Amino acid sequence: MSDTHRPTTTAPFALSALPATWHSENGTPPPRRLIAADDSLRAEAAYRLVCEGTALLWQGAYPDALRLLHAMRRRAERPRPRSRSVLDSPAEAFRKHRRERARLARVLGMLLVPLDTDHRVRLDRAPDVREACLAAYGPLLDNRIVSLRELLGVIGAHQWRVRGVEVPALGARIHPHYGVFSPVRGEYVDLVARAPLPPAALTHPTAHDLGTGTGVLAAVLARRGLRRVLVTDANPRALACARDNARRLGLADHIETAGTALYPPGGDRTALVVCNPPWLPGRPTSTLDQGVYDRDTRMLQGFLDGLADRLLPGGEGWLILSDLAERLGLRTRADLLCAVSGAGLRVTGRLDTVPRHPRATATDRSDPLQRARAGEITSLWRLAPA
Repeated sequence: MSDTHRPTTTAPFALSALPATWHSENGTPPPRRLIAADDSLRAEAAYRLVCEGTALLWQGAYPDALRLLHAMRRRAERPRPRSRSVLDSPAEAFRKHRRERARLARVLGMLLVPLDTDHRVRLDRAPDVREACLAAYGPLLDNRIVSLRELLGVIGAHQWRVRGVEVPALGARIHPHYGVFSPVRGEYVDLVARAPLPPAALTHPTAHDLGTGTGVLAAVLARRGLRRVLVTDANPRALACARDNARRLGLADHIETAGTALYPPGGDRTALVVCNPPWLPGRPTSTLDQGVYDRDTRMLQGFLDGLADRLLPGGEGWLILSDLAERLGLRTRADLLCAVSGAGLRVTGRLDTVPRHPRATATDRSDPLQRARAGEITSLWRLAPA
């Protein structure tokens, strides 16, 4: 979007007057003020409007909407003046980083596009997004208004789903669904692939995978000879994704979805319980954030508190956890070990690995979290009743 375009005359109108329904996967409430906009709106004026809380319903061509979004992003990402009198702690740098990302998401999410019931974007030169939107949203009963930023996320997620993610530990690809955290960080999968199975697994080859996500860890366990792996996840999309991947890998007879509670219902004991909870304490602000942030460490604590009563004699719980929270000052190692012992558990062993993802090896000094990421260690904690 060129900055030299003259602003168009716009007329405010209430969202309720539109023949469409507001839709946000992140639970963002509908904007209080909405105006029509097209390619006559300058980027500077558009950015000022969205910062003031006015959403823009795009009426022009789709490529122009993309250009405007990029122009708004450049303005939103301009360095902001900050005080140099106080050196931020890692925890405070992290909190500022999250606040800034939330601001960016809020501002850029104010550029909206119309979506028909047949999942078509009603704009000139818009791509065919029907397959991607159907996979993410399911059937639509009415026209929708969605954030262009969200729509781009839907399109990108569908490309991941079609192509899949190569998982060396499986020698195959995992296909993440929209809203399900993708296993692009393979080091934690490798830990599950090489950790010694507990003695109970020799006579009772069963396991639970809590918070299964794409089902990648359940697939690794099934490939290692565990004949029945029950998987749970609070996100119904994740359960559908795990079923899909189990079918693709020929493991549908060994992997069974068991609902949205943390532990499978019924109280059955098993040889192994695996849990890869979100690694950072904090409140998730989006669907994908739920794979990163564990509000009040509820999932971690729930796993620990319920573990002893779910293990067979000779069974183990495997906790896969990064120490990034410790490096950021959000949790201490003493806190973690206290939670383990407080749940009547003991540590019988630990396997460590270092991350291989690009952020861990980057040298971006402007990233306040770079130092913590560079030293990050991911561990598989082997736990048993005390």
